[in-house]
Amino acid sequence: MLRKWRLPAIVGFSISFLIAVAAGAQDAQLPTVTVAKPVVRDVIDADEFIGRFEAVDEVSVRSRVGGYLDRVFFTDGAMVKQGDKLFMIDQRPFTMALSQAEATLTSAESTLAYAEAQFKRTESLAGTGTLSVSKLDDDRRALLAAQANVRGAQAAADRARLDLEYTTITAPISGRVDRRLLSPGNLVQADQTVLTTIVSLDPIDFYFDVDERRVLAYARTARERGSALQEGAGSLSVLVTIADANEAPFEGNLDFSENRVDNQTGTMRLRARFSNPSLILQPGLFGRVEVEGSDTYQAILIPDEAIAADQNERVVYVVGEDGSVTTKPVRLGPRLHGYRVIRSGMTGDETIVVNGLMRVRPGVKVKPELIELPQEAAQSAEARQ
Repeated sequence: MLRKWRLPAIVGFSISFLIAVAAGAQDAQLPTVTVAKPVVRDVIDADEFIGRFEAVDEVSVRSRVGGYLDRVFFTDGAMVKQGDKLFMIDQRPFTMALSQAEATLTSAESTLAYAEAQFKRTESLAGTGTLSVSKLDDDRRALLAAQANVRGAQAAADRARLDLEYTTITAPISGRVDRRLLSPGNLVQADQTVLTTIVSLDPIDFYFDVDERRVLAYARTARERGSALQEGAGSLSVLVTIADANEAPFEGNLDFSENRVDNQTGTMRLRARFSNPSLILQPGLFGRVEVEGSDTYQAILIPDEAIAADQNERVVYVVGEDGSVTTKPVRLGPRLHGYRVIRSGMTGDETIVVNGLMRVRPGVKVKPELIELPQEAAQSAEARQ
């Protein structure tokens, strides 16, 4: 009897072993994919625009007096402070003009002193009846004329002294000076010839154009903050990213908006101001600005690499507990914190394929390798630009 039961037992063991081996072989043939849970966190939507940096202050340096350029005191491209000497016009003609004006003033003051003394004598004699009243009137007229001549000579001397001061051209603002546009020896026309330009760098402004829909949204946000969009929307914070991927975004605040929408473009120009102590930001640079476009809300975030296309809609691949793959249509939002916001189509509890999309399709089974997504993904240089 024992021999009769031994053969079926051996056969049953062999079948179980073969099934296990087949299952193991089947698992080994399953495609391996990386899966993860979406990131769920509080976010604020950000609208993106392209704009350009401009200097807060920019001055074209001109001379207030004409003459031949004598000296240059700065190095091309240097930082200068307000009041620093930049150029000097040949001072010799202006020194001579001042000397002549001062001499004329001295002569006028001498004439005035004589007229005052003469008027006093005439006035005393006229009081005794020795001289006529007409003589007194003549001396009074001479005194008044001498006083006027002194005032005119004093004004001419002051003007000559001021012109001499104007021959030394100083920086009207602090900032970075451009190259000299004229070499010593050239003739400078008063109030016309541009000698160089100066731009301020810290702080620096950023201008960008916003469409009507977002203008209305920002204006509503400004009113909720008790301010107006034209007055900076309550210092609404913004971030600007420049072309250098090694530079972190710069933080600034809105501080101005134009007072009307452009009739031709349907946009309004806004301005944000940024602190620039390191002088990295330069006038004329392009940048990508992010403006807060919503209140804080809880969002579902997934990597862009986890999103596939199915004809005219976007889908994600969801992996079940048994390893089977299904698709879920989703509606996409903006990029935030290195991820893509999912507006609808997901609850946040799904396990989705984040790497290996080319090896999956609906209905197949996969071998998932679970990872955890960080709260903020590192952005690539392309994404930041």
